[in-house]
Parts: sequence; C-alpha cells; structure tokens
Amino acid sequence: MSHHLFLLSPSDTPLYSLTHYSAKASQVVPSPLSANLPSWSTSAFAGTLTALSGATSVVQASSQGGGVRMGGGQDPHVIQMIANASLDVIEEVVRRDNGMYLKSVDRFNEWTVSAFITPGNMKFVLLHETKNDEGIRAFFTEVWELYVKTMVNPFHTAHRVIVSTVFDGRVRASAKKYL
Repeated sequence: MSHHLFLLSPSDTPLYSLTHYSAKASQVVPSPLSANLPSWSTSAFAGTLTALSGATSVVQASSQGGGVRMGGGQDPHVIQMIANASLDVIEEVVRRDNGMYLKSVDRFNEWTVSAFITPGNMKFVLLHETKNDEGIRAFFTEVWELYVKTMVNPFHTAHRVIVSTVFDGRVRASAKKYL
C-alpha cells in the first residue's frame, strides 16, 4: 500500500513530494474498466491507459529481451495527474467549508485524495488507497508543524522547494507512524 504526499504553495507550485510504501496489507479492488484492456498490447500508450484505468499492471516486452512493468496506478506521471486534477475540487471544498482538514475530497479508481489547507493557503494533498481518517488527520497535523518549523528557519525562503534532509526524514518518520 502506498501513500503520495504533495505540499503545494498558494500558487499550486509543488514544494515537496513524498512516496511512502506502508508495510500494512491493503485490499486491491480491480477496476471494471481494466478487465476490458488487452494485456498483450505492445504500444507505449497501453501502459498509460492501463495505469489510468486502475488495472494491476501490464508487462511490455522490450527490445533487450526483458519486460517493463507499467500500470498499476503507480506510475509517477499518473499520480501527479490525479493530484493536479483534484486541485479544483479542493478549491471548491475550501470555499464551502472552513476546516483545515478536508478528509476525502476526491476519488480516482483506487486512489482517494485527502487534503489539508493551512491558514497561509498551503495545500497538503495525500493520495491513499485505504480509509484511515484519524491517522491521516494526525499525519497532516504533524507535517504542518514540521512545515511551520521549516518556514521559521532563517535559512529557508518561503514558497521555495524544501530540500532539507531533516524535514524529509521527519516527514518519513511521521508517515511510518500514522499511515
């Protein structure tokens, strides 16, 4: 089971991203669309189509004789597309609700999108496969505290990419603890 975290500036510029693979078992629900896709296709588009459909995976033969795994909704460009597509929904929910933690705001195949909006309009977007509202809330709160500590650091410029290894390590530890 994996979780994908994105921290976005008020202008929706990505400042930090994390992919966390949890050791906890998850239940994979196959997509009905994925059943209609051929697994024997050799086109480059087949992997993207499979990933978007939520199929488990496609192995394409390469000219070197090995196979290349594609799909499973785990491709980085598909994950980014899902996160970016959810930004409009997040904006609508923010206009309607006053809370910081927005719970599940969007869903795409097996991915659920949860969001957290700071008072400074920073967006924390998390893609996840299972429901864990209290764990996600605690994770977002801890990441927000870490973000605030990073912003008050005089050596960090606001709304710039976060490259701190300390920040990264603490976010990873929080993900391991709560997700």
